[in-house]
This record gives sequence, C-alpha cells and structure tokens, in this order.
Amino acid sequence: MSDNRNTILAVILSGLVLLGWQYFFNIPQMEKQRAAQQAQQQQDAAKQPTEAPAATTPGAPSAPAAPGTPAANAPANRQAATAPVVSREAAIAASPRIRVETPRLDGTISLKGARIDDLSLTQLRETVDPKSPPIHLFSPSGSANPYYAEFGWVGAAGSNVKLPDQNTLWQQQGSATLTPGNPVTLTWDNGEGLTFRRQIAVDDRYLFTVKDDVTNVGSAPVTLYPFALISRHGTPHVEGYYILHEGLIGYLGEHGLQEYGYAKIDEAKTVGFKATNAWMGITDKYWASALLPDTNAQLQARFSSNQVGATRTYQTDYLEDAKTVPIGGTVTANARLFAGAKEARVVGINFPFAGLGGYNQQLGLNHFDLLIDWGWFYFITKPMFLALDFFFHLFGNFGIAILLVTVLIKVLFLPLANKSYASMAKMKAIQPQLLALKERHPDDKAKQQQEMMEIYRKEKINPVAGCLPVLLQIPVFFSLYKVLFVTIEMRHAPFFGWIHDLSAADPTNLFNLFGLIPFDPTSIPVLGHYLVLGVWPLLMGFTMWFQMKLNPQPPDPTQQMIFAWMPVIFTFMLAHFPAGLVIYWAWNNLLSVAQQAYIMRRNGVKVELFDNLKSSFSKKKKTA
Repeated sequence: MSDNRNTILAVILSGLVLLGWQYFFNIPQMEKQRAAQQAQQQQDAAKQPTEAPAATTPGAPSAPAAPGTPAANAPANRQAATAPVVSREAAIAASPRIRVETPRLDGTISLKGARIDDLSLTQLRETVDPKSPPIHLFSPSGSANPYYAEFGWVGAAGSNVKLPDQNTLWQQQGSATLTPGNPVTLTWDNGEGLTFRRQIAVDDRYLFTVKDDVTNVGSAPVTLYPFALISRHGTPHVEGYYILHEGLIGYLGEHGLQEYGYAKIDEAKTVGFKATNAWMGITDKYWASALLPDTNAQLQARFSSNQVGATRTYQTDYLEDAKTVPIGGTVTANARLFAGAKEARVVGINFPFAGLGGYNQQLGLNHFDLLIDWGWFYFITKPMFLALDFFFHLFGNFGIAILLVTVLIKVLFLPLANKSYASMAKMKAIQPQLLALKERHPDDKAKQQQEMMEIYRKEKINPVAGCLPVLLQIPVFFSLYKVLFVTIEMRHAPFFGWIHDLSAADPTNLFNLFGLIPFDPTSIPVLGHYLVLGVWPLLMGFTMWFQMKLNPQPPDPTQQMIFAWMPVIFTFMLAHFPAGLVIYWAWNNLLSVAQQAYIMRRNGVKVELFDNLKSSFSKKKKTA
C-alpha cells in the first residue's frame, strides 16, 4: 500500500514538474527567444534597409532532365534581383489587379504573374478590439514580408518554349470582381502558337480553385509540366512552444504527415517526396495556406529554404507528371489553394461518429484535418473540442461550454470518482484507529504498517484512492490546454466580466490591486515575470485548498507538506495559463467539493470542512 501511495504521489509530482517547467522555464525562454528574434530582424533591417528579394526568387520547380523523368528537387536556378522595400499598400498598387471579395476574405490577385498575393481575413482582427486591423495573410513581392501562391507550367529540359512566368502580364476577360459564384478568367498568348487560359474561382470560405488550359495551334506538340507553389519571404515570428507546429507541413501519401519547422528546413535546405493523394502548405498558429492538388495526381513535392541576401525564403511546391499538348489540342491542369483560418468546421475533423466534414470530407483529402495541430493525444483533444463546439453552438459562449463540458466529464467519471470518494470517506472514518495505532507502537514503524494494512483490508479501503481524482484531471487538463492553445475558435472568445479572451491569461493582477494602482508589476527586472496573479487563478487556488480540507491528512509529514503547498504552487503557475483552463479547474474543484461532501454524508462520515479550516488557522496562530 505504501509503495502504491508513493507511486501515485510520484505521478502527481511529475505533473507538477511539467507545469513548473512550463511556468519557470518554457515561458521565460520563449520570451527571450522572441526578444532575440526581434533584435535580429531589426539588425538585418539595418543592414539592408531598402532592399528585398524580388519576385524572381524563389520560383517555379525545375523542369525534369528529360520528358517523363522525375522533377529535380534542387531550387530553381534563377538570379535574385533586388527592389526597394515599400509599404504593403504601395506594393499592391504597383501592378494591375483583380478584386477578391468573399464573406471571409478581402484582397486582390495581381495580373502580373497571376499571383494570389494579397489576402486579408476580414472576420479576424489583430487584437480583441473589433476596430483593430484585420489579419493580413498574403502580401505581394516588394513589401516587407512577401507571401503568395503561384501556379503555372514548366517546359521539358532543353525546351525553349515561351511560358508565362512571374513577370507575365495576363489579360482579364471582362472586369468583374472575383466572388463566390463569379469566377474570373485570364488569358495570355505566347505568340508562338500556345494560348494559356486560367479560370480562378473562390467559395464563400477559404478555397480557391484554379483551372489552367493550354491550347496549341503551333506546328509541333509541346510537353509541359503543371506546378503550384507557396512562397514566403523572411522567417516569420512563431510562438515557439513544443506543443505547436508552425512552418512547412503536408500529408504526402505514403510518407504520412511531414512537419518541418523553420529551423529544421533551414538545416535540411531541401526535402523532396514522390507522392499521390497529398497536400502541402505553410501553417501559422491560427491560419495557413495549403496546396490541394487532385487526389489522384502523381506529384514531385518539395519543401525548401533558400538564403537571398539577408533574407531567408521558404517554399513548398509540387510538379505534376508531364502533359503533352497535341497540335490543335488542349490540355488542362487543376489546382486548389486553401488560404485562411484553420477553423475546424471548415478544415474538418476525422473522428468516429462525431467528426466535422469540412474540406477534408468535401474534397476527399488525405487527413487534411491534421492542418490543425491536434497533437499526439488527438483521441482526447478532438472529442474535447467537439464537445466544446457543440455547447458553444447551443449557448453562444465558449466559457459556458467549458463549464458544461466540465460537468459532462464529471458525469463520465462518476462511478470511478464515487468509489474514490467513498474510499476517502472510509479513510476519514478510521482516522481515530490510525491515531490510536501510532500511540500503541510509537517506535515500531513496521508494526504500524502491518496493523494499518490489516485495518485497510478489513474495512476494504484503498489508501491511494484519494489521488485518483487528481490523476483523472491530468489528461483532461492537458487536452483542454491544447484545445485552448491551438484552435482559432478559442481565440478572442469572451466569457463574462473582464475575460475577453479565453485563450489568454487573466489580465487582472493582484500586485497592482487589480488595476487600482497605475503600475505594471511585470515590468520589474528579473522578478516581473512572476508577479502575475489574476482573479481567476486566485479563485482556482482557493477552491483547490478548499477541496483539500475535505480530505484526511496523509500520515507522512513530507506528504502533508507537499499537499499543503500544492494550491499555492498551482495558483502561481496557472496565472500564466489561458483563462479558460483556469476557469475549468476552479469549476471542477467546486463540483468535486460538492460531490465529495455528498458521498461522505452518504457513508455516514461527518463533513468536517469547517473544523479543518478552523484547525488550519489555529495551527498558524500556535506556530506564530
């Protein structure tokens, strides 16, 4: 029994170590990395304040060495040019454009190169202030941080056929705006017998569909290879947490899920895959862009990183098998682009009996739901999100959804928790016997242990059962943390009162009397990071301490000290965690107190909560 108790205690302490590492090491370390990254970016900008990579680098995938052979995985051999860095607005105004308007997207497509390079997410803002600027996803070349998608054709090795590139000026048929239900058509004639026609359509969410036709009226057949790419210039700011992937991502057929963070692809330079039924892209925490080729297309897919001057460029692209355009004939290539927020109902969730279809199901994609980083414990995080999403659509508030899901979890674990609390109630009832046992054998620990185990056996008590409620909380805690941290649905989701963002920490702080003192304690050097203690973390710590006063004190003094300090430690550690997580823990503690008190009464055990509270304060007075 003693070994079991020590094992359970070790598990609890391991959880404390994980939380402590997150609080005392990971968060400060990430802040240092962000500061260093910003300093480096400022230093790079100072070195080259007026130059940026031009549109020519990086470019389309290289053509195969010969028709029918695999595409080269090396970067395209193009000379980098430089151009002055201008504002995003000036870069957009530098070329003729097609307007893009959907319920969730606003932007333009450049007629120069036919790039999709200007997109903003109209329903998402940079801060909780609804008047703050929208999130800019794509930006054109010439701006500070170019990010765009490009589609086209490359010729066979040795071919000198004239093809459209990033400098080609396409002609729009008509002057219509690209909207859902109203595609636009672009054309370009190479003057050598080939006519290129591109139709671009968009839905009411985040999906672009690109159909490329090539018609040959020349004197000889032409072999071409369709390609698509997403390019990003400059290493973007990342959250830097080990539970979140940001960077290049794809599910590449039999190669499965491939994730390359920016540092990883910088080291690898280029990685290539032959794949069918694949998709690939670049993901941030809450939004992403991804190429979605036909599921039966044979692809040469690639992730790459290149250094252009002082700027690092990242690209994911694919090259399809060759298509030969006969004399008087036409060939077609289809491509799709996802560019938007990683909303679960849009992307989709694979989960038995309760999944959300989204593009994953609609387009028959291969695990496109993994664009959202559900983590290794997806079998817990996915149902956790689905439950929260269900209650949110019923009540319109994710905070209420968290409270209801907490109740649901308590109901699911009710039989196990009841056994645990019943065992704890029996433990409470035999406390006089255990005290008498110590008095009879004050110096014989072995005898104490032997007779104590006999009492446990006789009363059918599991002495470690009281630890089970805490153990059950650990996987739920981390799964809820993951959901709050990675899902965009939780971003800027309000609760009540001062909680305007459940995915962020409680903004109040005890150390400035919750805003009454015009002073930011976190600005204090060295100690500032730890001087954060909001209202909800305080409530959580109080409910945790309150719950522990229902339990019998462990016989071991060391364990007594550990359990006495646990509420204080958790209060300070969770102060930096998302408010939604702290609300869950506080509410769960209150439900546990009510459940435990009821079971103790049902087992004929006196609920000595107030007596224990009184004795705690009286002990402090005696100590003083």
